[in-house]
Amino acid sequence: MTDPKPTLRQLLREGHALLAASESARLDAEVLLASTCQLDRVALYRDGDAPLTSGAVARFRRRLRARRLGVPIAYLTGTKEFWSLELQVSAATLVPRPETELLVQLALDVLPSESDARILDLGTGSGAIVIALARERPRVRIDAVERSPGALRIAERNVVRLAPGRVRLLQGDWFTAVPPGNYDLIVSNPPYVCSSDPALRQGPTGFEPRAALDGGMDGMAAIRHIIERTPARLRVGGRLLLEHGATQAGLVRDCMTGHGFTDVVTAVDLQGHDRVTMGCL
Repeated sequence: MTDPKPTLRQLLREGHALLAASESARLDAEVLLASTCQLDRVALYRDGDAPLTSGAVARFRRRLRARRLGVPIAYLTGTKEFWSLELQVSAATLVPRPETELLVQLALDVLPSESDARILDLGTGSGAIVIALARERPRVRIDAVERSPGALRIAERNVVRLAPGRVRLLQGDWFTAVPPGNYDLIVSNPPYVCSSDPALRQGPTGFEPRAALDGGMDGMAAIRHIIERTPARLRVGGRLLLEHGATQAGLVRDCMTGHGFTDVVTAVDLQGHDRVTMGCL
């Protein structure tokens, strides 16, 4: 006699128990099971007695084991919400963070609703920033540069699904792939973690692409590179917006001022941390 197939309710209990060491154990188990079964989380309880196929059970248990090792939920489900949009992600991209929505909001604040500004995003990753901007400002013209072929493939899928025909994706290292002409707005969430930071090798961040996180000895290598080269690609009166680490605002402001930017200010995220610095050329 074969063993009965486990039900949704039983698998939720199993997942909660396996992930018990995590503060988000119940939520993680719900999200992973709902994604595995292609259900919403309400259905997990409404249809709790429904049995699962052996294939679904095996997939869920593999995801549970990976999550227990610290793999980010977004990599296991393949999606992450950003700016109320569901983006595809993979191990080739960073997992979009809520604090990066501050960069989007600040960009929108300087872009009138009917703006036809030309925008450049450096290191676009999953395309989160430019897709949010394209959705909010239908007339802007956007170029997005990404070095990683794997990340660029994910960005292309997201653009096709969420902002078709609105973003031109370019493969290259920072400004090397950027076409001639100047931009009205340049934005970037570049690598800004110090190379010695243990977070690059442990915890959820340890599973993300190091090249998208490691900003060199002081975390400022990519930031300096962008600031130094932006004046040649930004029109007079244009703006540069950079996300950075919570302790780097002073360094970023000094670097911007030293390269001719004015009205340089830093904005704080919802946690009260310095997060985005912007300046006008």
